Amino acid sequence: MVSLADSQLSASPAPRGSSSSSSSSSPRAHRSLGRSMRTVRSKFVRADPYLPPPGSPAASEALTDSAVDVRLRELAAAKSAEAEAAAAPEELLEISRGFSDYSSFSSDISGELERLASIPPGPAPGPGDREPELGLGASGLWEDDSLGETMEGAGAAKKREAAARLRVLAKHRTELRELIGGAGAIPALVPLLRSADPAAQESAATALLNLSLAEANRAAIAGAPGGIKGLVHALRTGTAAAKQNAACALLSLAMAEEHRAAVGASGAVPALVALMVGGSSRGKKDALTALYKLCALRRNKERAVSAGAAAPLVRMVAERGGGTAEKAMVVLASLAGIPEGSEAIVAAGGVGALVEAVEEGPTRGRELAVHALLQLCADCPQNRALLVREGAIPPLVALSQSAAASARVKHKAEKLLAYLREQRQEGVEATATP
Repeated sequence: MVSLADSQLSASPAPRGSSSSSSSSSPRAHRSLGRSMRTVRSKFVRADPYLPPPGSPAASEALTDSAVDVRLRELAAAKSAEAEAAAAPEELLEISRGFSDYSSFSSDISGELERLASIPPGPAPGPGDREPELGLGASGLWEDDSLGETMEGAGAAKKREAAARLRVLAKHRTELRELIGGAGAIPALVPLLRSADPAAQESAATALLNLSLAEANRAAIAGAPGGIKGLVHALRTGTAAAKQNAACALLSLAMAEEHRAAVGASGAVPALVALMVGGSSRGKKDALTALYKLCALRRNKERAVSAGAAAPLVRMVAERGGGTAEKAMVVLASLAGIPEGSEAIVAAGGVGALVEAVEEGPTRGRELAVHALLQLCADCPQNRALLVREGAIPPLVALSQSAAASARVKHKAEKLLAYLREQRQEGVEATATP
């Protein structure tokens, strides 16, 4: 996974007092909010051009990474000056309802789908990167559109092998993704998403992710009978790699606004929440990014709240480093935009956790926390009062006056302070009224 920030801040603050509010009983985690690092997955594609024998323990390992990993390896090898350019102001996180897909929030593996899909093909593969032979009449595959028929008529072992090889082919060859999709691969891969063979299911999910990097294939995947639901099934039941790549494939589909409702209605949101809670570090980040995209729709926000997303998101705000805290705060800000989301966040102790993020975190983390608090307090006097009880005024004043803070961060801190002054003034007037 990759994300923009380049350092971590460690702090050991003294505990702050809080009143006996509904959230003050929540455990207060004292931690450092680590800036997320630009990191690259450790598992790169194998140099061996041939796949391990079916059933080999190395088969899944050799194929775990998707097409995105190949580009990330190239990005990781770039000069440090290029890395600095990637963190230019135009790529920094926009704290608004219209986040850029290339922002620091979306700059992990799953968030780079669109950008990487548009990168021109790299140098021709060397001897160690030769395209494996498909054994499916590859030389004439694209002329007669026979791939779908070939796979449908094959036995289980042949289908598994074909999915594995298509997975590799779509990873290495950007220009072939549309050709593979047009040759009937998508409807032939979709049934394998429900295969009882974990290797076949994983290869199908990853092949569809790789194919989805071509925009023309997204509608075909979403429109294929059982396509979205099959990806959700793989997200629920697959191997760790299958779950992660299914989440990325659903995110890729959700890049198009017209697919978000269908993805949400197919049960993706609860499955993503489950991956966010119980997945690996990479799986959690993929789930967070996919949830963020899907929660652009109010109905999907409601689904996320019903699936219990608020409490684990609040816990993630207190996590050290890794980038999950920042991503969690963005999703929290989105859920806070609906009344049931705001109530769930407050009940989980979210106000206190976000105040600590304002007090302790790096600049970007503070901005994210302030944005989430603005969403919680915009139209809720009770949350404003709770914010005061949680001791938010001193860190907000300090942030609004900080020379290191951007004008945008200061403006948001001042806006939140204005809410609190308004709350106090209303209280004074109510007390003075006979």
